[in-house]
Amino acid sequence: MAATSPAEALVPQRPPELPPQDDEDDNSHPVMRLFDGLLNFVLIVAVLVASFFYFLRVEFDRPGPLQVSTIFAVPKGASTTSIANRLTEEGVITDRRIFMAAIFYFMRLKGEGTLKAGEYQFDKQATMREVLNTLVDGKSVQYRITFPEGWTSQQIVERISANEELDGGVSAIPPEGSLLPDTYSFGTKDSKEDILQRMQAAQSKFLAQVWEERDPDIMVKTPEEAVILASIVEKETGIAEERPRIAAVFNNRLRKGMRLQSDPTIIYGIFGGSGNRDHPITKDELKQENPYNTYQIDGLPPTPIGNPGRAAIEAVLKPAKTDEVYFVADGTGGHIFSTTLAEHNRNVVKWRKIEREIRARQKAEEEAAKLAAERGMLLPEGEDGLTPPGGPVGWPYRNPIR
Repeated sequence: MAATSPAEALVPQRPPELPPQDDEDDNSHPVMRLFDGLLNFVLIVAVLVASFFYFLRVEFDRPGPLQVSTIFAVPKGASTTSIANRLTEEGVITDRRIFMAAIFYFMRLKGEGTLKAGEYQFDKQATMREVLNTLVDGKSVQYRITFPEGWTSQQIVERISANEELDGGVSAIPPEGSLLPDTYSFGTKDSKEDILQRMQAAQSKFLAQVWEERDPDIMVKTPEEAVILASIVEKETGIAEERPRIAAVFNNRLRKGMRLQSDPTIIYGIFGGSGNRDHPITKDELKQENPYNTYQIDGLPPTPIGNPGRAAIEAVLKPAKTDEVYFVADGTGGHIFSTTLAEHNRNVVKWRKIEREIRARQKAEEEAAKLAAERGMLLPEGEDGLTPPGGPVGWPYRNPIR
């Protein structure tokens, strides 16, 4: 090997050059190249389409958002778009686009039925496939159960427990005021617990909605307080147009630091959720100390005294604009309202007179019925000179607010 100088040693050696490479002959025809590219494109599209349909199928069969079973009504003539929109708004399905795509595929392309009008039961976490099948099958719910406004949770549970069309039992009585009275439709798959869960969900949803629309000047500061006061308003009157005015009286009394002095709270404090009462409120009961006696306590009782309906809750959140702080029964099922104690006392005197007349008439009716029974006969309605045709008139007993 020849010796190299120090200068040459510092110069890096170049790597050997690659041998010349012959250009490959491109024997592929332009048509073949086009076909090859088109094939690759088709394969990519096929993979994407398959992935898309797999995604749709997974979402179509994924458990839905419903936390409790629900009833959904489809009116006659409703379009598929409006039905899909309502299903999404009411939390039955998660994606109306997937649902509409399924309708197009099964109903338009494959001709597998149509959506039918009716009331339908959707179970908890029902999938979009189950929802669509239910609407196409057209198997409407068959049963209904009604709960009057103002009923206690115990009374509601007793009605549910007595219904033979509902499965299972009730593990516990729900908290007072947590149920929304209404007429509920149900199907053969519903249980007693399902109805209670639906009532609680309906109450929570409605209360959250109307609380945001409340009058800013009301004295109740939480939704829970609103339900407590609404349960009292519900018990105080059965006349719909009076509710905002009754609510205003209680709101004004709370603002002035006056006690509510509501008779239904006394009854609840004594008899609880049973709703039983076999006598008018006595003076001793007015003085009885318990957490619900609003003649003895300041402010609201600790819990609702029943389950108020929508109208009573709305009345509390948007009471009438009035300065009235008193009301007393007028003998017709309604009330007379007043702003001063002197005026109220005059109204109480009038009520006491009406009350004596009512009791005298009731006593005469009882004696006439007893006499008829002793004689072994039953007088037709209206022929005893006391009972009007259609049955006896009910006169609710109510102590006046003082």
